[in-house]
Amino acid sequence: MTMISMFFLSGFNETKTHRSTLFFLSLLCYCFIILANVFLVVIVILDNALHEPMYILLCAICMNGLYGTAGFFPKFLWDLLSPVHVISYTGCLLQSHVILSFGCCDLSILAVMAYDRYLAICQPLDYHTLMSKQKVIKLVCIFWITPVCIMSVNIFLTYRLKLCSSYINRLLCVNWSIVALACFPNETSINGTFAYITMTIYVCHGVFIVWSYIYIVKRCAKSMENRAKFMQTCVPHLVSLFTFVVTVLIDSVHLRLVSKDIPKSLQNFVAIEFLVIPPVLNPLIYGFKLTKVRNRIIRLVVSKRK
Repeated sequence: MTMISMFFLSGFNETKTHRSTLFFLSLLCYCFIILANVFLVVIVILDNALHEPMYILLCAICMNGLYGTAGFFPKFLWDLLSPVHVISYTGCLLQSHVILSFGCCDLSILAVMAYDRYLAICQPLDYHTLMSKQKVIKLVCIFWITPVCIMSVNIFLTYRLKLCSSYINRLLCVNWSIVALACFPNETSINGTFAYITMTIYVCHGVFIVWSYIYIVKRCAKSMENRAKFMQTCVPHLVSLFTFVVTVLIDSVHLRLVSKDIPKSLQNFVAIEFLVIPPVLNPLIYGFKLTKVRNRIIRLVVSKRK
């Protein structure tokens, strides 16, 4: 047992042969994420016609994508150029906190989106009372602060552990990778208990989302107007949800069932896909599918040409 001050990210060992290509593609991807998400956030903020709950939630999910990717891409790009792939103990805990809170925030915002669509379609007469602009901003703040606080406790529980290794076999720091390095497994029981409580909370978010959309689908089956509203406003949410859930599930299965037969490059991609795919797809999905956002983008492009 030694005092750990630095971690070595051994997941980069497989990137040596294609480092320049990976750096260029990663930089291109990160630039697109920043430009696309910032563009949508600015459009929603500046256009008074978009100051509605649905578009405020769109703004929140784009901002959360910027937050999560900021915890990964700058360090990842630096490591692709660096011959030594290390991260400080504090930096590792901070990166883990940002990435995990990003994932929890994303699911929370998707739950609020499901609630918003449920009210809009199943209780339209009460919608403006139950889901005003002020209320949705409060909900977003609560669902942002809560994961940050939960993950802060999680990180504190990890910080108290005595570690016997400084090698993390991944491209990034996540809490369970650090816990796996603990010298005394019996000390990690409280970490496991808290992790299961956290998982239960966010599984309940997922159950609520499914419940909401079951009622929405039932209501839409009875009305052509509701079916059109569902296709216009609910499909982007469902695509976002499906993308997020699939990427997280793949990463979770990879953590538990990792096989030596799987190429390391594929394992690396699986480990970071939930930080790449949703932030890339969300602005594209909402930008093209939501009519008001699409029309605002078209008007902006046309006015620039003139």
